[in-house]
Amino acid sequence: MRIPFLASVFTLASASQTHFAMLKATVEMKEGHIPFPYQGETHQTYYKVFGDLENRTRTPVIVLHGGPGLSHDYTLPLADLADLADHSYPVIFYDQIGNARSTRLPEKPKEFWNIDLFLDEFDNLVQHFGIQEGYHIVGHSWGGMMASELIVRRQPKGLRRLVISDSPSAIALWRKSFMELLEKFPQSVKDAVAKGFEDRVGYWNAMQEVYAVHGCRVKPLPKDLETSMLYIYGENADRTVDEAPILTGWDIGSRLHEINVPTLVINGRYDIAQEYVTRAYIDNIPGAKFITFEESSHTPFFEEREKYMETVAEFLGA
Repeated sequence: MRIPFLASVFTLASASQTHFAMLKATVEMKEGHIPFPYQGETHQTYYKVFGDLENRTRTPVIVLHGGPGLSHDYTLPLADLADLADHSYPVIFYDQIGNARSTRLPEKPKEFWNIDLFLDEFDNLVQHFGIQEGYHIVGHSWGGMMASELIVRRQPKGLRRLVISDSPSAIALWRKSFMELLEKFPQSVKDAVAKGFEDRVGYWNAMQEVYAVHGCRVKPLPKDLETSMLYIYGENADRTVDEAPILTGWDIGSRLHEINVPTLVINGRYDIAQEYVTRAYIDNIPGAKFITFEESSHTPFFEEREKYMETVAEFLGA
């Protein structure tokens, strides 16, 4: 049975207005595409930047979205960091290759999709913006896993601080946690989840019940989260990256001592990334700080938005 990182039914209620929409009036926003040369081809990485990178007074923040296979949209609450009274940061979002508004490559073989591909794309983005001498990362779910791999594999000199939000340290722990939490739901929900995309509507109806408790407890579910889901779970969606075996057997626990930057680890009380799922980050990254958001599940930047931004901003500015 396939267990996705974040999922919701593809006919979700929409919020009437998001804070992101209000930010547009007060914070500069730019978007576009970055050429990404890779293995003799040039692809395009879509980006969105809030704040002024050229005249910045604070270190920019790069946000890594979850999946693999989602889009940046559901992480847009982090644009709040560009609109803080005392410590505003330029914030960079992007859709990882194969997803959403970036180049999609459904014809590529499974072996094309690997962690180093996404790290190369990240390095290309940093070079494009000329911020290789200094940046922070906030990685959510798969984004936190990817950031950990970036440090362990490449030891980037410019990374100043790291936030690992709602991320497992091993894919087996994520699966174990999901199955434990699923046991509390009715048998009909468990049966529908087990069938997966054999019955897409039944699957999503079941997952809606699970994620209303352990994915995002905000009601109705935020529009930006709906948008990210539709890219891979809507009708005629492109599931290339979502279905690629990028994280088969993945476990970074024994390598985490190599992370050499100040790190904040976050989860929610009702998160699929329960404390034991994130424990290796806390125990093995030297000096790592840890906080649990008591009213949140997998998306505390929606569920306890103000507190989340204050916590992250304080850590980045420390």
